Amino acid sequence: MIDTDYDMPPLMLTQDELEAAVLGAAWVAQRGDAALARGARDLIGKLTAAVPEHLRPVVLDAQLAPVSSHMRVVDAFDLAAVRSAIREQRKMRIAYADENGRTSERTIWPFMIGYFETVRLVVAWCELREDFRHFRSDRFHDAQVLDTRYRQRPAQLRKRWEKEGSGRAKKA
Repeated sequence: MIDTDYDMPPLMLTQDELEAAVLGAAWVAQRGDAALARGARDLIGKLTAAVPEHLRPVVLDAQLAPVSSHMRVVDAFDLAAVRSAIREQRKMRIAYADENGRTSERTIWPFMIGYFETVRLVVAWCELREDFRHFRSDRFHDAQVLDTRYRQRPAQLRKRWEKEGSGRAKKA
C-alpha cells in the first residue's frame, strides 16, 4: 500500500504528462543506480498521492512499461558517488580499463552521466589527455571522489563538450 499521508496539493498534470513521468520513473527504477532507482520508486508513490483521484489509475494501473531484452552491464562501483561529485564539482581519481583491458590512472572532472540501455557513460574532462572523454562505468577498477573541486560548472563543461562535438569525444 502506498503511503498517502502527504500534505501535497493535487498536481495538475494531463494524462499524457503523468504517463510520461511514470514511464520515465519506471525506466530509471530498472536502470539507475540503487539510490536513483529508490528515488524513482518514491517519485511514483508521491505522484500517486499528489494527483487528483480520477488520475490515480494512470499511475496505479500503468499501461506503459519499459521493456528490454538486453542484460544491463553491472557497474563496477556506485554511480551515486559520481552524481554527488558532479553536483559538488569534485574531481575524481579513477583506475580505468580500456576496451583491451589496459588500465590507466586518471583524474577527471565528471559533468554528465549518459544512461544507455545496457551501459552507463561518465562524460568528463580528463586531465591526463587534456580533453573530453567517455568512460564506461563497468570498466572502472577504482573510483575515488577527491576533495579538490574544479572551477567550471557542469553546465559550462557540457556546453563546451557539445560545442566541440560530443560525437567526437574520444573513448578513454
